[in-house]
This record gives sequence, structure tokens and C-alpha cells, in this order.
Amino acid sequence: MSLLLGVNIDHVATLRQARYALLPDSPNAEPSPVGVVEDAKAGGADSITIHVRVDRRHMQDADAFAVKEQCDLPLNLEMGNTAEILELALKIQPDFVCLVPETREEVTTEGGLDVAGLFDKLKPTVEALQAAGVKISMFIDPDVEQVEASARIGAEMVELHTGCFANAFDEQRKKEIDRLTKAAVKGKELGVQVNAGHGINYTNIVDLYDVPHFVEFNIGHSIVARSVKVGFQQAVAEMVELMKGYRG
Repeated sequence: MSLLLGVNIDHVATLRQARYALLPDSPNAEPSPVGVVEDAKAGGADSITIHVRVDRRHMQDADAFAVKEQCDLPLNLEMGNTAEILELALKIQPDFVCLVPETREEVTTEGGLDVAGLFDKLKPTVEALQAAGVKISMFIDPDVEQVEASARIGAEMVELHTGCFANAFDEQRKKEIDRLTKAAVKGKELGVQVNAGHGINYTNIVDLYDVPHFVEFNIGHSIVARSVKVGFQQAVAEMVELMKGYRG
């Protein structure tokens, strides 16, 4: 089976909010995150990812509902474990939810969710979403303990955080690839779908080719950045082409 691509469109909204955060109803507000969904699909995306944060720094509630309504690709909603966002998720009814850590101080999601340490707090959220027919992924560091906890909590998927891999070079990158490999092997062993995301770009993606058992990459910032030069559809298509080299 070919490696799947989930395209995260959050940073399209980030660009809009840079100018129009205080003018949400302006007819001039652009770019629209909904507006790039068809381009992502045309470029070969298999799903769309959005993250509605508690502080609404990029995606707004209206964006999420509009993407759900207008997109015929599967929708993956990243979310922190809060009652407010859980209520919103149950209204949106995404195909998948990826539970992520979230703090107001971070610029973007940094590090994986401590599923093992937060097990009792996460379990009711997992159960509520699954009862509504939503499949669950856990965004975790590539550590066997966290993979095991994710399987134990009943998540159908894990998304291995590739940020440390992306920011490492030479021998340290080899160590991060080894961590990813061990986590992916454990996920496969436990019957959990293994995805990956954060910091994957058009250059470092080739270093992930030898990590086994990946099913999907979720990529956002690099695609949005590339789209400034070549357009969104082409940026997605170029990433899809690179992903064909995956041998896992």
C-alpha cells in the first residue's frame, strides 16, 4: 500500500490571521483555508488535517465547520484534551481525532503527548469520541512506552512526533531514526496504525524511507512554505511524488 499524505492547512489560516485576526468578518480576509482544500485534493492529498487550538491562533471554529462541510476527503482534527474542544469535536464529527499536547506559550505543537502519564485524564475523551464513531490517534514521541500506552488506551493510531528527527543531523539523526524504528515496530506488533508528522520536509523525508510500517505522513508547514513559490496544488504533488520513494 502506498504511503498516505495528510495535508495540514493550519498555516494557511496563520497567514490570514496575521492581518485579519481582529477583522474576522472582513470580506478582504485572505487566504481562506477552505480555499486550498480542493488544491490539496488535486495535488494528491489523501486527507486534510486541521488543529483548532484553545487560543484560536490560526483555525477558527467556522473554518473547521466549513472544511468539514466542503471537503470530501477524510478530515483529521488535532485537538488538546479540554472539555471545550471535545464539545466542538463532537459537533464537527471529523473522521479522525489526533490528541496532541497544547500550551499557550509554544509557537507550534512541540513534543509528544504523555499518554502513559495522562492515561486517566485521556481515557474519557477517547471513549467519548469513539462512541461518536471517531477514530483516535495519539501524537506521541517515538518511545515504546508511549506506543504501548496508546494501544492500551484503545487508540487505533499513533502519530510519531518527528520534530527531534527533523532538527537533528549526522549521528544524532541516526539515533532519532533508530527511535522511530523501534516505536514503529512496536506499533505494528500491537496492531496500531503508525503515522508520523512534524518537521517533515522535501529534503529530510528521504531519511525516513528506511523506517518500517508507516502508513501516513501528516505535513503542513513545509507544503504551505513551498506553495508560496509553486502554488498549493504543485507543492502537494511534489510531496506526493517524494513519498513514492518510501520502502517501509
